[in-house]
Amino acid sequence: MVVPEEFRALARLTLAELEAVRLLLRGGSVIDWHRLNFRSRDEIERFLRAQELDLSDPVDRARSEAVKNSAMSYLRRKFDFPIPKPVARMDLAELLQLASDKGHRQLCACTILKVMHIIHHLEARELLFMLPTSDEEVFHLVEQKVYRVIGGALARGFPIVEFIGGRKNKDSLYTKLLSKQEVSAAQIYDKLRFRIVTRTVEDIFPVLNYLMREVFPFNYVIPTESTNTLIHFRSYLDTHPELGRYKDELQHDIGLEEREGGLVDNVFSSESYRVVHFVVDMPVRLPESMLAEAPPAAWALGRVIFVQTEFQVLDKETDQSNEVGDASHAAYKRRQDIAVMRRLKVGRED
Repeated sequence: MVVPEEFRALARLTLAELEAVRLLLRGGSVIDWHRLNFRSRDEIERFLRAQELDLSDPVDRARSEAVKNSAMSYLRRKFDFPIPKPVARMDLAELLQLASDKGHRQLCACTILKVMHIIHHLEARELLFMLPTSDEEVFHLVEQKVYRVIGGALARGFPIVEFIGGRKNKDSLYTKLLSKQEVSAAQIYDKLRFRIVTRTVEDIFPVLNYLMREVFPFNYVIPTESTNTLIHFRSYLDTHPELGRYKDELQHDIGLEEREGGLVDNVFSSESYRVVHFVVDMPVRLPESMLAEAPPAAWALGRVIFVQTEFQVLDKETDQSNEVGDASHAAYKRRQDIAVMRRLKVGRED
């Protein structure tokens, strides 16, 4: 099979894309960044498309301006934050470009964008609550989007050997809620999940980059919900000089992952289990038919909602290894079932 050159060529990966993959792997937050790294208008437009925004559309443009104005109003009201008039007049694309430059105005643009990120996210969640629609309909929108993108990748020869999408059944949801003291129904992120198996471990990094180009933007990776036991970031850059050239330009120093330590996916997972697992709040653009049913109060909140979605990405060899012995899914479920039964019978043991 001939793999598309655009997929294989790590040398074409931009600094912005490298930073995005790193954020996903470690489960970081874009709010902790101090700059962006977009180097071209094409990168910015691709990022906006991943947000499901089109600034050439008058409705989307008005929506982005409203969110920007709300963000600036908050900064001025709460912190007396000075915003130069030229920055205040910039549109979203221009702010993204300025946030990738240097100087005082760059810091100003970053600050505005961070608050915009929060406001847009909250108001999109409010929009979802206003819609007279079911989880079934919302999940279907997500599945359509992901299946379309992955289907296109498969048709073009991308090295994906298995792709599975699904929804966690009710028994699994009950067991998950019973198994952990700190989990509530609102914290179950994997009601909707997708699993991608690549041909080799070397294909994982480009697949993650492709997903963030076409399915979801990096800023909506949910912090602290990533598990990466497959790709050691520093070593990966050391063995791929086309990416290692960016070391000195990274948002955070190269040793950050070692200082943080690994994140544990699940107390019931085996130490030998290997995967790249993460959760995103995926932006989904609502069809006009669904928007037409929304109450008037929803019309100012845009056309985008967010749906929490889990992804698991691993290579074929690792997948086969995971299904042997203690790391297998069956062994995982047994450990979880035993813990739930003990908790139901005995309760908490001090």
